[in-house]
Amino acid sequence: REEAEAARRELREIVRPLREPGYREALRRKAERARKRRLRLQRRKQEAKAAKEEEAARAAEREAKIDQWRAKCIQEVEEKNREQELKAAADSVLSEVRKKQADTKRMVDILRALEKLRKLRKEAAGRKGVCPPPSADEAFESQVESLKTLLKNRTELYEAEERALRVMLEGEQEEERKRDMEKKQKKEREKLLQQKLEIDSKLFGDPDEFPLAHLLQPFREYYLQAEHSVAALIQIRHEWDQYLVPADHPEGSCIPPGWVLPSLPTNDTWATAVR
Repeated sequence: REEAEAARRELREIVRPLREPGYREALRRKAERARKRRLRLQRRKQEAKAAKEEEAARAAEREAKIDQWRAKCIQEVEEKNREQELKAAADSVLSEVRKKQADTKRMVDILRALEKLRKLRKEAAGRKGVCPPPSADEAFESQVESLKTLLKNRTELYEAEERALRVMLEGEQEEERKRDMEKKQKKEREKLLQQKLEIDSKLFGDPDEFPLAHLLQPFREYYLQAEHSVAALIQIRHEWDQYLVPADHPEGSCIPPGWVLPSLPTNDTWATAVR
């Protein structure tokens, strides 16, 4: 009996808070706070996961751009090395040809000196009464003519080789200048394209955030209608011509040469709306 009475008192103590006014409401609020806390934790966990995935995607994109830039640099260095090797080889061959030309010229000078020396010795021998036989003169002249012909042929051959090498070097230099010009023009086109993309992004929004480009198609058709219709071109020119005034006109301003970009937000509320 005493045990039953003690158990009854214990149950009354347990049930007593349930009978107090506002207990259920407090319990409901407590459960609601716990539920909201769980939702906040889940949302933060999802946001952290999404941020981590986005950072990983940006890191992968940066790595891809770095790899692409590195491959481009390596290709440019290899092309430059090949050009330098080819030019060095051509210069080496040209130097060798010039050396052969110099050797040929020196041999021609030696041959002329031999002719002059024989003539002087022949005159000195004649004054002493010694005359060589005609066959010796014919043999010497024949040998000299043979050597002259050989040296002449070599000279013409070396000159032809030099001209060919010069044409090749000039062609390589022209190709190099052409490649440099193409690279410069490509960089200029990329720079202009980047500027156009930035302007379009400011005017029409980021294409990555708004991938449905067809939604802007009616607006693009409206602003580009003058390119497809003469009547639209005349009408637009007529409307624009009404604003053709000097830069210092007190009641107006001249037409800007390009897009009129929006100004930066002046407060946080505006900045939130722009983002």
